Amino acid sequence: MEGMKRFLFSLVLLAALLAGFFWFALRKVDPPVETIVASSLQSLQEQNRLTVFAARFVTVVTSRKEQFGLSAEKTLILPAMVRYDVDLARLAQKDLRWDKATATLAITLPPIALTGPEFAMDEAREYGDGTVLMTLTDVERMLDKSNSIKARADVLKQAQAAPVMALAQDAATRAVERSFAMPLRAAGIEAKVVVEIQD
Repeated sequence: MEGMKRFLFSLVLLAALLAGFFWFALRKVDPPVETIVASSLQSLQEQNRLTVFAARFVTVVTSRKEQFGLSAEKTLILPAMVRYDVDLARLAQKDLRWDKATATLAITLPPIALTGPEFAMDEAREYGDGTVLMTLTDVERMLDKSNSIKARADVLKQAQAAPVMALAQDAATRAVERSFAMPLRAAGIEAKVVVEIQD
């Protein structure tokens, strides 16, 4: 009976030692890079569109009309906001490439997308000339429509200028780089993350 107790005690002790050994071993084993990268990718995809940058522009446009020997002119000064987004739902596994030899994760993002412009109509300023023609005809409506079209086109032209796009792209690459680099670093994996954007 006493021998049986000693035997059972030995079994329990051995089981406890094995459990401790496996627990310690598992704690020492880092998850594979692919698992961490896949988890980071899924987290980003769930965000759908990520706003990485926003810029405020001011457009100044003028339209002029002539009828019946009279002329009318209106100038519009209008601020607007444009957001720069990355559609993370389009980011796929094929856009991620892990180079084990150099410990480098290369990521290709979809192109930057512009959202807006959103005009601050409460800050709009207008200056006009040709009250007689605008009173007698619908020229004022035509001038307003023309200025509206011109204002949108001008803001988008400013928003797509190379220096502003460079700022937006830099913000996008840094944001996505951090999203992948931080989990890898937390897992003890020293890796270089390189992000580029499609033309």
